[in-house]
Amino acid sequence: MKRISLLLLLYITFGNSVLAQDKDAAQIKKIYDQALTQGKAYDWLNYLSNQIGGRLSGSVQAQQAVEYTKSQLDSLGLDRVWLQPVKVPKWVRGTPEFAYFETSPGLSTNVNICALGGSVATPLGGLKAGVVEVQGIEELEALGKEKIEGKIVFFNRPMDPTLISTFAAYSGCVDQRYSGAEEAAKYGAVGVIVRSMNLRIDNFPHTGSMGYGDTPVSKRIPAAAISTKGVELLSTTLKLNSETKFYFKQNCKQFNDVESFNVIGEIRGAEFPNEIMVIGGHLDSWDLGDGSHDDGAGCVQSMDVLRLLKTTGYKPKRTIRVVLFMNEENGLRGGNKYAEIAKGKNEKHVFALESDAGGFTPRGFSFDCSDENLKQVHSWKSLFEPYYIHLFEKGFSGADIRPLKDDGIVLAGLRPDSQRYFEHHHSENDTFEHVNKRELELGAASMASLVYLFDKYGVVTSAK
Repeated sequence: MKRISLLLLLYITFGNSVLAQDKDAAQIKKIYDQALTQGKAYDWLNYLSNQIGGRLSGSVQAQQAVEYTKSQLDSLGLDRVWLQPVKVPKWVRGTPEFAYFETSPGLSTNVNICALGGSVATPLGGLKAGVVEVQGIEELEALGKEKIEGKIVFFNRPMDPTLISTFAAYSGCVDQRYSGAEEAAKYGAVGVIVRSMNLRIDNFPHTGSMGYGDTPVSKRIPAAAISTKGVELLSTTLKLNSETKFYFKQNCKQFNDVESFNVIGEIRGAEFPNEIMVIGGHLDSWDLGDGSHDDGAGCVQSMDVLRLLKTTGYKPKRTIRVVLFMNEENGLRGGNKYAEIAKGKNEKHVFALESDAGGFTPRGFSFDCSDENLKQVHSWKSLFEPYYIHLFEKGFSGADIRPLKDDGIVLAGLRPDSQRYFEHHHSENDTFEHVNKRELELGAASMASLVYLFDKYGVVTSAK
């Protein structure tokens, strides 16, 4: 009799599990069907990119993006939409940069450069000096002040092409972009030129944030990125003629901080309204392109997550909140302000998902979470397999949501295919025409599906 009861219990348990999986599969299919037939992300991105353009923090375009995305969230019939004030830096590029290298008086070759974000300007007439090529910051000490003083330091460490994760390749050399000017100035350098963070050889220079640390204002030197094609020309020329001189002129300027906003909308949870789940991307971008992949794509995907849940008839248990963060690119002020206010209000955030890796084909997610929660995610793998989502691993989540980290939250990042991302990242080449509509929509559907599952089943809490 006991054996029969046990078998019956197992049968009921198994049957309930299969039924739940069937219901989950049906809901996820609804999400994907809606995204691929009635998705709004591509239209929203079209407006952000082609009607507004690059959205550097503190710019008119950044404010226009705030107003536009708020109006679109208002139109979705969410329970609440609001703007969260945040002070952001205002750095302006000015007139286009100009550069050339000179092998002998009157014999010069023009190259494409762009000022790094946060750099000071060159002198009014530009800057011209000899060049010292290095592979990284660590070489500066070996060369010493004698060989660097009065020269322009040319940082030429490339991204490692053997790394399949292009983000790992980026991490391996981005220190020369961020800290190169600060370190070179210690040895008397008068300027810095940095190889663009790009695996492809082309004519697009890639900007990005840089800092001077504690360097006094009077000692700060101008810093610019040079296109990878320009890098190859300059490096080859230096090998043939070490007396080659480099000239560049840039007119950038740092102003006082200005007010901007995070854009926030939410659907209030029916059962656990005080448990908050965040989906987001950063609304600001660099100014060279229109910021379609970085990170217009992540913003419109996050907005569409809420729309997809509403239009498929799903009623969330927990409060689901979209946050479009301001100033990720050159300050992270929006992410820090959001976390500061959330903690000040004692809000309970249980889950946060960021999309900030481009609008390419989604491959899966990386998680900053406990082993128990990752195990739960792996139990959902079969639900994602029909959509070719296969990557579920520990790793980085997102810069804007990282300030929310504590022991009780699951942080996640959408992981699209990254092989083409750095062809566009921070450059004039980051434009709407390079975003594929279907790939963008698949990313939004993948995010909505993960949010649905975490909302339905909750976050695993470790026993104390």
